[in-house]
Amino acid sequence: MIKITLPDGTIKEFAINSTPMDVAKNISEGFARNVISANFNGTTIETSTPLTTDGSLILYTFNDTDGKKAFWHSSAHVLAEAILSMHPNAKLTIGPAIDNGFYYDVDLGEDIISDKDFPAIEKKFIEIARGKHEFSIRPVSKADALALYKGEENPYKLELIENLTDGEITFCDHSNFTDLCRGGHIPNTGIIKAIKVMSVAGAYWRGDEKNNQLTRVYGISFPKQKLLTEYLELLEEAKKRDHRKLGKELELFTFSQKVGAGLPLWLPKGAALRNRLQDFLKVAQKKAGYEEVMTPHIGSKELYVTSGHYEKYGEDSFQTIKTPKMDEEFLLKPMNCPHHCEVYNFKPYSYKDLPKRFAEFGTVYRYEQSGELHGLTRVRGFTQDDAHIFCTPEQLDQEFKEVIDLVLYVFGSLGFEDFTAQVSVRDKSNPDKYIGDVETWEIAENAIISAATDKGLSFVIEEGEAAFYGPKLDFMVKDALGRSWQLGTIQVDYNLPKRFDLTYKGADNQLHRPVMIHRAPFGSMERFIAVLLEHTGGNFPLWLTPDQVILLPISDKYQKYSEKVLESLENSEIRALVDNRSEKTGRKIRDAEVGKIPFMLIVGEKEALDGTVSVRKHGEGDIGTFTIEEFISLIKTEESKILKEF
Repeated sequence: MIKITLPDGTIKEFAINSTPMDVAKNISEGFARNVISANFNGTTIETSTPLTTDGSLILYTFNDTDGKKAFWHSSAHVLAEAILSMHPNAKLTIGPAIDNGFYYDVDLGEDIISDKDFPAIEKKFIEIARGKHEFSIRPVSKADALALYKGEENPYKLELIENLTDGEITFCDHSNFTDLCRGGHIPNTGIIKAIKVMSVAGAYWRGDEKNNQLTRVYGISFPKQKLLTEYLELLEEAKKRDHRKLGKELELFTFSQKVGAGLPLWLPKGAALRNRLQDFLKVAQKKAGYEEVMTPHIGSKELYVTSGHYEKYGEDSFQTIKTPKMDEEFLLKPMNCPHHCEVYNFKPYSYKDLPKRFAEFGTVYRYEQSGELHGLTRVRGFTQDDAHIFCTPEQLDQEFKEVIDLVLYVFGSLGFEDFTAQVSVRDKSNPDKYIGDVETWEIAENAIISAATDKGLSFVIEEGEAAFYGPKLDFMVKDALGRSWQLGTIQVDYNLPKRFDLTYKGADNQLHRPVMIHRAPFGSMERFIAVLLEHTGGNFPLWLTPDQVILLPISDKYQKYSEKVLESLENSEIRALVDNRSEKTGRKIRDAEVGKIPFMLIVGEKEALDGTVSVRKHGEGDIGTFTIEEFISLIKTEESKILKEF
């Protein structure tokens, strides 16, 4: 007998060679019908894999992230078979699961796949799936694996196999189809009930533009047709909320090829929005004891060599800027932290002076590949709401917790109520990715875990996601469509203070090394605004939106009264404008709705005589007639509902 430990800590005994599916059936026949993948002692296995030793078992359904991964990876095999049936001379390469669905890269030779081929591929896919073919993993010798793909004249699979160790190579079979694969599949193809080929694109083999260009076919699949329908409806809603589309419609930002790819131009309304966000955080930061600094957009190459950024990010940076002076080189600033270290170095500090909290809305520049640029979410120049706290080791815990409070205040005031936290630690198997010693890393990681626990945050620990200089706490925010975005981040760093020789005089009159906290509640202004745009659909919180109110006089006769109302609103710090166009009121209302202005004030004869305004609310319609004072009070009440106190 073997002992199997389940996620809830329950230990059950089973006969040797029992499978994960046997365990699932022991729990519940109903549960077993939904189990599609498993993990044993940290390794993804098939539901049919015999268990021969004691260990910990996790059973996955489609509702689990790892369950989806197995489902979509299995679907990629079926997609490959469908493509091969229609293009028998195609050369298969790889087909992984991705965040939403899967893809398969194929070399089609002279053939092409376009969107008009999608229905035929989907039909063939479903035909294969309905065969309920079992996925079966079998070991293959390196010689046999090479022989198979030499016979198929597939250079891509041969290259993959050449880099594998004999004795660790496996094939996956289903139907009459075989593929090189390490495993992680659903029991059979019949579980896949719905498929949609999403798109087709070019992709270089192994991502290297020097290699052959392949055809990448993207798809997504589900165990129920209903789930696919819901997903496609969600995509349609996402298209409506696309920040690039809304940014243009609401006149927030634009891009220009003459300026350069990935370099956004903020239009007046967008600049106003950005400034309000910045002012909002500046007020909170001032209350929290931050001091504002300003640093240049460039820095000496040596600055980034000292910090370690040049070694780790050199390839992703713009080329160095050379000057007439021999061997003098500058870099566009990729990070603000080295500059802030030098701000700290301006003068000596004692323990009584700490913590020092330096904040800056600092613009940084990184060379992103043109194919990776995407609206505001992936740009080449962006502004971080950056701050660096220099404190004693004894102050670290409290300072870190106060930064968490600040992040939660920001999220709460902007309507991001659904979020989780992620403690990003180093990949212990790849120490070359990081700077600093193991002991220091362990101290920093434990400090973050302790603070997050004390604050009652729900968090997961992710290995390999740390910055090269230290671990971090990332906040993963879910938007209105259920998509997860990494926004705010807090990092603990013992390494940069050492590299820049930062010190303070302790109570013992000796020099000590401060701890450095990096933090950015927004992350970057560009990415944050993009996510906020898509989350709200352009209907920003009332306190933030560039134009809160628009006055719509029904004719020129009421222009003077409109101006009087406008003055009253502005005196109460309400952002308003007047639509003076010679258009019908209905057209003005439609345009204001499209512009997502929260409140419309209709001004005519009755309103001018009574000193009132007729109020329409965006998305709701007419909400009644108010005196100017009543309407101002309404605005202030609405603002206070979401804007929190810090």
